[in-house]
Amino acid sequence: MRLSYFWGRMREQFGETYVESLARDYVLEGLGSRTVQQALAEGVGAKEVWRAVCEEFDVPVTAR
Repeated sequence: MRLSYFWGRMREQFGETYVESLARDYVLEGLGSRTVQQALAEGVGAKEVWRAVCEEFDVPVTAR
């Protein structure tokens, strides 16, 4: 998954305003107690990050 696609999906699910805060501040256990930004910066793939976000926030299967 490309980062541009990942960020597009994030914006679709969480809105333009909230997505930045979520990515910067929300710690996900599924990412080893890291934020989205930390995980991506440390080399975790966008697809893996997206899956963790989907699990944490119960994103509907049709949107995954």
